[in-house]
Amino acid sequence: MSYRIHRLANTLSQGAARRYKVEFDVSLMEWRMLALLGDFAPMTLKQLALESGLDKSLASRAISGLVERRLVLRTPGTNDAREVSLRLSASGRRVYEGLMRSARARDAAFNAALSPAEIAALDSLLEKLMRVARQQAQPEAWETGQDKARPARAAKVAPEVE
Repeated sequence: MSYRIHRLANTLSQGAARRYKVEFDVSLMEWRMLALLGDFAPMTLKQLALESGLDKSLASRAISGLVERRLVLRTPGTNDAREVSLRLSASGRRVYEGLMRSARARDAAFNAALSPAEIAALDSLLEKLMRVARQQAQPEAWETGQDKARPARAAKVAPEVE
């Protein structure tokens, strides 16, 4: 099951990446940055990396490209002069709005393939699977054997003495 979900996620990402590149000349990583800044700006690079699930160096690279293209503005942070605050420029806001329209159109196409009952069931199933996935991602799940895909650590056995 996890393999099939992973394949679906990759296929969805590939389709989105192609569409956003053609329509808006942004990569999927840049899309994530623009989406987060569009919804939650101002943000720091550290916040963006954390919220997007990207390594800080990857987030930095994506932001640098967006700053260079004048879609994102960098300003000194309000709490710490070393901190940089990031937000969308006016042209970045226009790209963000276009990206959101495109994302909603993609979602509408996926939703059109399912009945209302199937959509409700899928939402419920995804929530359940997400809860289990989060539990299994915790190291304590491995040690207590809650993660059935990975056996609990074997207890150390004292060597036999003759």
